[in-house]
Amino acid sequence: MKAGGGGDRPLRRKLVKLACQILLGRKRAHYHSWLPGLSIRERTDVTAGVAIFGGARLALQKTEMLRRRAEGGVTIVGSGPSVREAPLERLPRQSALLLNGAVSLIGAGIADPFAIAIEDERFVWRHFAMMAERIGRDMPCLFSPGVIRAIFDIDPDWLTGRNVILIDDIRKPYGAPRRSAEALSHLPFVRLNAAREAGFSLDPDRGVFQGGSVAISALQFVLSTGAPEIGFIGVDISNAAAPRFYERPGETAYSGVADAETRILAHIELANRIAEERGQRLINHSPVSALARIGLAYEPITDRVS
Repeated sequence: MKAGGGGDRPLRRKLVKLACQILLGRKRAHYHSWLPGLSIRERTDVTAGVAIFGGARLALQKTEMLRRRAEGGVTIVGSGPSVREAPLERLPRQSALLLNGAVSLIGAGIADPFAIAIEDERFVWRHFAMMAERIGRDMPCLFSPGVIRAIFDIDPDWLTGRNVILIDDIRKPYGAPRRSAEALSHLPFVRLNAAREAGFSLDPDRGVFQGGSVAISALQFVLSTGAPEIGFIGVDISNAAAPRFYERPGETAYSGVADAETRILAHIELANRIAEERGQRLINHSPVSALARIGLAYEPITDRVS
């Protein structure tokens, strides 16, 4: 295993990002997420494809694998400060979708998650040691190309045999130039709000809208499973500048969530309308959360049968 998990994106990765911005231009600047070395091949309507990095290969999975696990409902657990006070013991097994630092809850409040979702490679470089310690081999993982590449770079063997579903940014897709709002509006599996600043994918295996928080991507995957209820814990947004529940004061890594608050809420508001159309329900379980401003008032967690 190479050194990893103690800092931000390494200098060499920052240089690759800068080079892509300068040499490839705005429409292809996002290629830095998988360059150099990561190749995702054989993606079709039937198969999820294969991720290849050097001599390492990972067979990717379709979202369908999550459907049965979601039948009793799913709770998306973020890293907001409100997690400290949340009664996580009331969540049924295999119902918590853990985002980023919520991985630290595995074995410390949550024994068997529904899935893991990480889309920012910087989290991997800071916290890979925690990921390696907590994430069991059978746990479904939702990872972006950048996250997959970073893990391959740090420890090529860690992904062997894992159940990984690709988080592909529909605006900045793997292997293709950035899409305009006009181009997105013509995709049959896409819904945009009236202002076209927020979107929703009806087929997350073909891409999802990334809206300033991995919670947005996770929500599109969960809604696609048909889960009857989708709760939120620790998706606080309004207090995102405060230390995450697993951080100590003075050790807080920069988060863009507070800056992206309007964009995040616009995406969740659109998702809520789509959920209502489908007979699904979004629930806010955090007493301090900006979600209340879009109609998701606080509701405490109630005991559900596992």
